[in-house]
Amino acid sequence: MALLATILALRRDARILKLPPYLSALCIIVGVAWLLVLPLNEYSRNTYVSENALLPGQVHTYFTGSEHNIFRAYRHEVALLVDSSVEERTQKLGDLLRASNLKVATQNYEYHAAGRNISNKNVYAILQGPRADATEAVVLVAAWKNMDGEVNYSGVALVLALARYFKRWSLWSKDIIFLISGDSTSGPQAWVDAYHDQHDPRHVENLKIKSGALQGAVAVDYPAGPWGHRYDKLHIVYDGVNGQLPNLDLFNTAVSIASGQMGIGCTLQRMWKHDDSYQERLRTMLRGMLSQGLGHATGPHSAFIPYHVDAITLVTVGDGWHDEMSLGRTVESLFRSLNNLLEHLHQSFFFYLLLQANRFVSIGTYLPSAMLIAANFSITAIALWVQSGRPATPSANPIATEPSSSASKSEKNKGKEAEKSKDEKKPSMTVAEKDGAIALFPTKDLEITERALFLPLIFVLTTHFLGLLPLYVFNNTPEPYLAHTFLAVSNITSVLPLGAAYLLRQFKRPTAQEMTLIQCFSVLFLGMFLSALATLNFSLAFIIGILSCPLSFVRTSKNKILGTVMYAVLALLNPVMVIQAATWFFGHGVVEILVKAAEGWHVWGLWTQVVVWLVWWPAWFAGSVVVAGGLFA
Repeated sequence: MALLATILALRRDARILKLPPYLSALCIIVGVAWLLVLPLNEYSRNTYVSENALLPGQVHTYFTGSEHNIFRAYRHEVALLVDSSVEERTQKLGDLLRASNLKVATQNYEYHAAGRNISNKNVYAILQGPRADATEAVVLVAAWKNMDGEVNYSGVALVLALARYFKRWSLWSKDIIFLISGDSTSGPQAWVDAYHDQHDPRHVENLKIKSGALQGAVAVDYPAGPWGHRYDKLHIVYDGVNGQLPNLDLFNTAVSIASGQMGIGCTLQRMWKHDDSYQERLRTMLRGMLSQGLGHATGPHSAFIPYHVDAITLVTVGDGWHDEMSLGRTVESLFRSLNNLLEHLHQSFFFYLLLQANRFVSIGTYLPSAMLIAANFSITAIALWVQSGRPATPSANPIATEPSSSASKSEKNKGKEAEKSKDEKKPSMTVAEKDGAIALFPTKDLEITERALFLPLIFVLTTHFLGLLPLYVFNNTPEPYLAHTFLAVSNITSVLPLGAAYLLRQFKRPTAQEMTLIQCFSVLFLGMFLSALATLNFSLAFIIGILSCPLSFVRTSKNKILGTVMYAVLALLNPVMVIQAATWFFGHGVVEILVKAAEGWHVWGLWTQVVVWLVWWPAWFAGSVVVAGGLFA
């Protein structure tokens, strides 16, 4: 009874509803601070190889000497194909692979995205391992053109040279597939989709020859020009589609071989000069989060990761003294390590944030950051739900306390007549005992006002379905019309909350409780979505959570000035405006980003825009309508 009395007292205490905004703000501050301390030594760890079978750098490599002349001959052949047609190029590359006694096949693919026709041809060959039973395979990839649109002269030549070199060895316990794709993203995607029979035969040709389950993939990006170019470092690209990452053991093996065995420095996230300071670690981590949050393909390796095939791309950068032979030996040693695997890589991490080539943060350390951001929305939703059920004029505390049964009978009798005279005026009471005393609460204070749920639920669900319109429009509009479409959507979404709030006032005139419930359900869904998303794509959940934080604090206000300020803040955080500002800040065009997003939707299976238009935008729209409702009150 004592606990019941305490709960009943707190339930109607007006001070309780003043706490949630402070708790939400505390969650946001701690979440951001949590992220900022991750680069410190106390919260991060040195990388290590968990899978003992890999034995990185423990073998002697032989790709040198006369192989250099063969490589240069292949590079000359590649240079002669630059101006050839796709058919001529594919035929010649296939002939060069057949000359190494490999099984060779080609594959046509054609995609349509943003009114563009993306078509090309892949050529691939299979080396059947002398000690293999065709149940497992690893892939060596070189795209004809890299992510920057440059011809991958030395990368393609290196794959051709390694195919000839690997064929001479009898130690392979897995098949090796050599893939030369037409481009860096669509080509590998078409090939790996067809390899796993997840393709549309109308756009992607079936593969004529296959091997076993893919255990790993390594892509080589070494443009270097037709005459070669020495490099300084290896830039290891590991981000997959939709923020998926390869097993950390593969990344660590590549770093261990390149830096430990070959003496080649390694870098990541385009951090060319990393001094291992806190600032550089933080920048590397934030760049990795941005790339993961966008979820786009970052290289030929990205297509493999959704199929649980661990993959990375090795990109040569800078001017130094390393040449193609050192890269060839790095790839050779890396494939020797993958050849040792008895099963899929599984012992290390699949969720991590890299601070530099030799330091990382695991999911158990960084996940609470995004979860705290998501929790602030849940706290706000609970507070709004409680507020929507409160009576109009609640009493916060017990208004009377009677003596306990141990009090004298005479004292009770003295007040009996006075109580009878006031009985008709006295509100109905409910009783709870606490510490020998009986606390009386007005019954009306303990009642919950009936909530009108129909309008809020219909409005929030309709808002989420409304996000399907821009999702469809941007993914299917031809490129020449994307600029005008984006401008139209920007203008419409900027004034749409005002129009929706005005129409609601004119035709339905929602009550204050209904407006509170609209915001309650909206932030509740947002918190639930972000909590689930954080376990799949931490970076995207964190970024959208930070940009949506004002939704936890805005309310319908009769103060026109305050309402205008809140609406202006939300207008600046309109997802469309944020996208436009981000493209300007990073030096890209809006149309370029929209074309890539459409290509990602139709080719890679990108779902970042699903989160933007079906999670973030509906929450922003509902919050803006709630604020705008006060302007028309």
